[in-house]
Amino acid sequence: MKAIVLRHPGGPSALSYEDVPTPKVRDGWTLLKVKGFGINRSEIFTRNGWSPSVKLPRILGIECVGEVVETTDSDHLLKGQIVVSVMGGMGRVFNGSYAEYVLLSNKQIYSVNTKLTISDLTAVPETYGTAYGSLLKLQLDDADSLLIRGATSGVGVAAAKLARAMVPSIKLVGSTRHLEKADELKSVGFDEVVLDQDNQLQTGDQKFDRILELVGALTLPNSMKFIQPNGITCVTGELGGVWDLTHFEPISQLNGGYLTSFESGALDQRMFDDLFDIINSSHIDVAPTKVFDLKHTADAQAYLDSHDSFGKVVVLS
Repeated sequence: MKAIVLRHPGGPSALSYEDVPTPKVRDGWTLLKVKGFGINRSEIFTRNGWSPSVKLPRILGIECVGEVVETTDSDHLLKGQIVVSVMGGMGRVFNGSYAEYVLLSNKQIYSVNTKLTISDLTAVPETYGTAYGSLLKLQLDDADSLLIRGATSGVGVAAAKLARAMVPSIKLVGSTRHLEKADELKSVGFDEVVLDQDNQLQTGDQKFDRILELVGALTLPNSMKFIQPNGITCVTGELGGVWDLTHFEPISQLNGGYLTSFESGALDQRMFDDLFDIINSSHIDVAPTKVFDLKHTADAQAYLDSHDSFGKVVVLS
């Protein structure tokens, strides 16, 4: 099969388009023909050499949409069935979805109820799944306002669309380092756009009931200055490339707010069922911003890592 192999850290050119053996099915696992996969920041971090636990060479890819080719769980998976998968070690502990075929544990394969095209469906698993799980943690029902920090990211755009569907009256505010993207952000549902300058929000004295922190530890202390008393902040992303906090004093710096987190490894079948119910019933436009083919996966990563990136980038195999 054709696959994208990372043999050493580097820029996009380190991703090599190669012929490799197609995986063989083993007990407890299922072979999928990869129909498409999203590009994620964590994969770029790994390519850069920032994931020391990932042993190279490795086929990256932490999510996919696939068609069941051969399975050891015929009670739940049918040949030809379209399914999705995220995380579970894919692309990190074992070879992932940047390929024509991927072998996955039966436990991390989820059925979908949707009429979305493959292109649109490919934008959903990791990105909309992560956004949905984060919004559940934020308990939006009681919120009047939501700040999404890192709003132009795929998860940021997905969270805005889902939040609007879940709580139509909510005020959505998005942060960006590039105010020239304000019109794009408003086109996907944001009511207001604020500048994130030198990791400091330029919002005056405005505070928010909920904050979705996608930049991560780099900006969390600053974000917490803008939470309402008893508000909730959910840390989900690590777009800032900083993994932990230093010199953070929680009693004073939490400002009376609650702090929680979400990571996509917690997604399960029930959450995907509920997510697709919302997408279907609210007719959410989940279309990706850019679509590439497998041979040009390196270009897809380069676009996501560029100044111009916005929303979700996918590869169709």
